[in-house]
Amino acid sequence: MERLLDEHLEKLKTRVLKMCSLVDEQVQFAIKAVEDDNIELAQSVIDRDKKVNKYDVKIDKICQRIFALAQPVAMDLRYIMSSLTINSNLERIGDIAVNIAENVVLVHKKPEFFHNTKLEEMFTLTKRMLKNAIDAFIGGNPVLAKEVILTDDIVDKLNAENHQILKSIMKQNPDNIEGAVALLVISRELERLADHATNIAEDVFFIVEAQMIKHKYEKFIFGEEESENEEEKPEQNSNQE
Repeated sequence: MERLLDEHLEKLKTRVLKMCSLVDEQVQFAIKAVEDDNIELAQSVIDRDKKVNKYDVKIDKICQRIFALAQPVAMDLRYIMSSLTINSNLERIGDIAVNIAENVVLVHKKPEFFHNTKLEEMFTLTKRMLKNAIDAFIGGNPVLAKEVILTDDIVDKLNAENHQILKSIMKQNPDNIEGAVALLVISRELERLADHATNIAEDVFFIVEAQMIKHKYEKFIFGEEESENEEEKPEQNSNQE
């Protein structure tokens, strides 16, 4: 049974690594398609999405097989559970790459006001976040995972700035609306990509440290302890007489 578990775990790790590599490449190509106005590259991202979906199914199946045939415990169990959620996040990141590529095909050429936005900064940060999240997962590196989590707020801020910039551009000239909307969509997709990279980074803490930090990462990342006053209190009826 132990040998069977080891074989399945090795197959799972191989498939997850391939999924990581494929999705990272999809994001790299989608962003490059925007930067270079490369319609063919954008179309290749769209066409390769089927391959991402196939790996998504393969990873789900091998995880189900392990749970059915073996009895993983401790570190192995955490790895398998996290592989399922990481796989889900990777699949969604693949969808985001496709959405970005579709907007490249839609507008053919990025508008002149592209350089007035914060998109170039977001490209750099989100690519680095995804790479670091994947590297943190592969290497079991919570320090690198922490860097990903801390960067998410910066991407959120840039996305908010883009919304203000592009709304102003649309008000100035209605002819800018189509191009501005496409850039708004891309900005929003990058913000979502950063969220999924953060989810992966949070799973690294679960695998390595056996700590579930979702929704309370301040305690583990910044060392902030919850005070007694912040503990849940029974809800009071505001309509009490």
